[in-house]
Amino acid sequence: QVQLVESGGGLVQPGGSLRLSCAASGSIYKIGTMGWYRQAPGKQRELVASITAQGTLNYADSGKGRFTISRDNAKNTVSLQMNSLKPEDTAVYYCNADAMTETDYRPRNYWGQGTQVTVSS
Repeated sequence: QVQLVESGGGLVQPGGSLRLSCAASGSIYKIGTMGWYRQAPGKQRELVASITAQGTLNYADSGKGRFTISRDNAKNTVSLQMNSLKPEDTAVYYCNADAMTETDYRPRNYWGQGTQVTVSS
């Protein structure tokens, strides 16, 4: 099994910044694409940004120019720097990863428990 633990959420004023972090742990053999998703009340979960193991980036239009995703392959971590935050960015943010474990070499998809981001004055 692979566990994903997020940190860094909280309350921030419009125009402010937050940095989310996610650490993967467990009997990890290899991690592929890692990403961040978000789900606002009454809405479907949506992709925010993703990054492959080789560093290829993908951003949703909503975050382009404001959000930056990065990862540390040696530490099995992924981060999301969010700047110029807007009230519509309010949501629960989830870490996601494709990973293979040392006991099961089939790639599986894993989710973190989520961290709340609230943008409000």
